[in-house]
Amino acid sequence: MPQRRNTLRQRIEARIARRHADAFLTREFLDLGGERQVVRALRELTQAGKLIRLGYGAYAHARISPIANQPMIAGGGFGPVCRQVLDKLNVSWEPATDERAYNEGRSTRVPMTPGVRLRNSRFSRKLRYKTMELTVER
Repeated sequence: MPQRRNTLRQRIEARIARRHADAFLTREFLDLGGERQVVRALRELTQAGKLIRLGYGAYAHARISPIANQPMIAGGGFGPVCRQVLDKLNVSWEPATDERAYNEGRSTRVPMTPGVRLRNSRFSRKLRYKTMELTVER
């Protein structure tokens, strides 16, 4: 009996499991199938609670929260995952002004919203998770 091939969703899940990144772009999976099929498989994984959609073509690895029993961003949280997305999109960035002031000891106010300052880059996407949104300084 011939061996059955894995579905596109199973192949995407396997690739995500092999990688140690917390952020993924749609284009990373286009070699596995057509764009519509890949987007459909990613949507299914999002509905299953294995991925979290951050914005257009950007996803984060999810894990189930033991407290709320809901999917949440795995890894370092929303800010670091957004920075991984920016790195994968080849957007040059640096920490936001508030974060830099806190890290350099010029401020005692802890920045609550993740933000970045773009360096000579055109980036117009919105990256969101629940009530958080990445703030972009120009």
